[in-house]
Amino acid sequence: MLARIGLDEAEVPALAKELNTIIGFVEQLSEVDTEGVKPFTSPVENKMRWREDVVADGGYAEHVLANAPDKDDEYFAVPKVVE
Repeated sequence: MLARIGLDEAEVPALAKELNTIIGFVEQLSEVDTEGVKPFTSPVENKMRWREDVVADGGYAEHVLANAPDKDDEYFAVPKVVE
């Protein structure tokens, strides 16, 4: 129901003309020779920046929690919000 467009009968011919123009444009796109054209998602050449997937040692809890308002051992302490 949400996708339906409310139109007056007088608006239908103008809308039909616009839709036919759009469909005609899409049909023109199918005539374009795309043989040998590589598909892409961006007009700018992008390369993925890869990093080595290594396990870090962690062990920096004291640095991470240095500015925490409240902590419990090596964890952030937060007030209980669900009863």
